[in-house]
Order: sequence, then C-alpha cells, then structure tokens
Amino acid sequence: MFVLGIESSCDETGVALVEAGASGLPRLAAHALHSQIAMHQAYGGVVPELASRDHIRRVLPLAESVFAQAGQQLSDVDVVAYTRGPGLAGALLVGAGVACALGAALGKPVLGVHHLEGHLLSPFLSADPPEFPFVALLVSGGHTQLMRVDGVGKYELLGETIDDAAGEAFDKSAKLLGLPYPGGPWLAKLAETGDAAAFKLPRPLLHSGDLDFSFAGLKTAVLTQAKKLGDALDSRKSDLAASTQAAIVEVLLKKSIAAIEQTGLNRLVVAGGVGANRSLRDQLDAACARRGVRVHYPELHLCTDNGAMIAMAAAMRLQAGIQQPTERYAFDVKPRWPLASLSAEPEPA
Repeated sequence: MFVLGIESSCDETGVALVEAGASGLPRLAAHALHSQIAMHQAYGGVVPELASRDHIRRVLPLAESVFAQAGQQLSDVDVVAYTRGPGLAGALLVGAGVACALGAALGKPVLGVHHLEGHLLSPFLSADPPEFPFVALLVSGGHTQLMRVDGVGKYELLGETIDDAAGEAFDKSAKLLGLPYPGGPWLAKLAETGDAAAFKLPRPLLHSGDLDFSFAGLKTAVLTQAKKLGDALDSRKSDLAASTQAAIVEVLLKKSIAAIEQTGLNRLVVAGGVGANRSLRDQLDAACARRGVRVHYPELHLCTDNGAMIAMAAAMRLQAGIQQPTERYAFDVKPRWPLASLSAEPEPA
C-alpha cells in the first residue's frame, strides 16, 4: 500500500510517498520539501496569504519529483493523506484541496492527519525507531507539550505551554537581537560562541511542581537585558544568545526528566523543529543516559514540517485500524486542534 502525504500547514510545502504493508513499520519511498524562508525573511515572519499562494505553486511539482525519485506512478497511490490541522487556515486548505482533488480524480480514498501527530510519529522514520510506550516532548513552532504515548492514537497530555512556546521563545528572542528570520537556528548558531552564564535569565515554571511551560517572561527578560546593554549589545550578542538558549534548554530538560520520573517510563521521544537544537540533544542524551533512559529523535532533515511525517502518521493509523480513509471528498480543516483530542476509537468513513 502506497500512501501519498501532503503537508502545507505553515511555511513549508512537503510531499512524500510511504509504502506500508500489513505489518512492520512503513517505509519512506521518497520525499521532497520546499521552504518559504527566503520569501518571508523580508517581513520578519510568516505572511499567511503569501504562504498559501506559494503552496499552490509548489505542491504539484514536488509531487512529480517524489514519484520520479520513487520510480512510481500516480496511479500506484492507494491513499492520499494531508495535514488537516492545526496550522494556518489558508495554507491548510491548499493541501486539503489538492489531496481531495487527487483522490477524487484517482478514485482513491483520502485521510486527514493531525500535524502534531505527524511530528510525534516522525522518529519511526529514523534508523533507530522507538517502541511504545514512551514520553514525548513535542517542540514544534507554537507548540510545546509533554505527552504520554501508549500507542498510535493513545495520547495523554502531561503538560503544555500556557503562553509562548519554546520555538516562539527562540524566534522572538532572536528577533530582539536583530537576527534574521527564522531566528531560532540563527540564535543557536550564535550561542556556540557565547557564555551561557553571562546573564541571569529566568527559567519560568521550572519549580512549579507540574509539567506546564511558560516562555513569555523569558522573552521579556531578553528585551530588558538588550535595552540595558544599549550600544554594547553588538559586542555581547553571542553571550545573550547563549544565556537565552541555556534558559530554554534547562526548562525543557528538567520538565522532560520530571515527566519520565512521573510516568516511570524509560523511553523519551523528542520531535519538532526545536528538537534539532544541538544543545538540547546533548543535554537530554547525557541526562537520560545517567538514568538508563533511551532517547529517540527524527532524522535532522525530518525535524521541520515535511510530507514524510504526514504519510507516516496516516500509514500507522491505517495499520493500527484506528482510522479508515474516506471517499467523500468534501473537506474541512482544523486550524486549532488539540492533539490529546485524538481518539484511538475507529473514526467513521
């Protein structure tokens, strides 16, 4: 069975083809991705209308590239999967519309996928896939969550952000430092040459006794410190970047370890764009190794939004028998859609 996956929730257009059998993990046959970073840089952030228009231009050429890489034909597709939410409404509608149009033209069923479930299951595409159950740290864009995962569709929310997410803290702090969009990777790169102990920045909710997150106060502290430095900011920018990253990573690290201890599980999955951060990976690896806990990540090129994770999530849901694709091609999207609301019960076709 071949599942075609289309991702268009924000500023990346992703298309992928996954092959799934009756058992065993699905296999990634090919994937292609286009990032809109260069287009949005002039505006310092994502412009939803421009994002939607660019998805329209990119999705079919990317699909053609995927089929060429895989040596397959469009007619070989058995199910067309797409990101139903959460994300930007207009961007989601592009992927959903293309997927349902393809499904109708081919006479093949379609399946809407939760974007965060795609991230959550993306480590199953890696050379070192996890096993259920595990604790998951989801750090993707505007989402920071800790989940207990007992199987496909079996998700228990342990904690989440109550304001800015970790990715937003990286990007907004980077913008305050005058770094280009998207700021997170630029801040992490700059932090490599800075002193992480140079500035005492807050670690919000670090000792709250729960597993929730809050990063809005950190962003405000970075702004305050930048103003204090004034003209000296340029010479201290790497130190402030390193101190900011250290604050974010410490909170993510301590809360993840607390989730492991609370659940008694010995496996951690880290997924989403912030999961590519080298400092976070190094510190999680070290802390978990001391506790005999295995840590799993997606491959680096699959940390950002991509079609492979959407096709993989769809294939795993189909294999688990908890969702059936539909041949009704009327569609809707869910810009706001809590991951914990997904049910393991079979959905109606």
